[in-house]
Amino acid sequence: MQNYQNILVPLDIYSDHKIVLERALTLAQKPSQLNLVYVTFPHVYFESYGVGVGADYVNDNQKNAKETLLKLAKKHHIPESQIHAPIGSPVDEIHQLSERIKADLIVLGTHGQSGLKLLLGSTANGVLHGVKCDVLAIKI
Repeated sequence: MQNYQNILVPLDIYSDHKIVLERALTLAQKPSQLNLVYVTFPHVYFESYGVGVGADYVNDNQKNAKETLLKLAKKHHIPESQIHAPIGSPVDEIHQLSERIKADLIVLGTHGQSGLKLLLGSTANGVLHGVKCDVLAIKI
């Protein structure tokens, strides 16, 4: 297996993310090779007078995500500078971040059921079909 130097680990902090992080840690020669990310999806709501975004909800969600990622990083000796908690489309944000940090591997979790999109999950499927590096999908 290739020795990966820069591993991006998108985590769903509201799901069973421990198995994904453990697998990424076993692939890294040292924890400083890992970048952790949780993408907060913008909360959009529809009302009779228009469309709005729940800014407070999104900001709270992003703050909670960053706090959780920081705890995980501290526990596993991952530098704080390698913690990312953007707001946006998970697939797009993961693609952009993987390019920016020059990731050579993405390790992410998936909840498999049936069919390619369901097997990988829509986020995992989207990530797989838009990156230039290897992707390792961990079945949760």
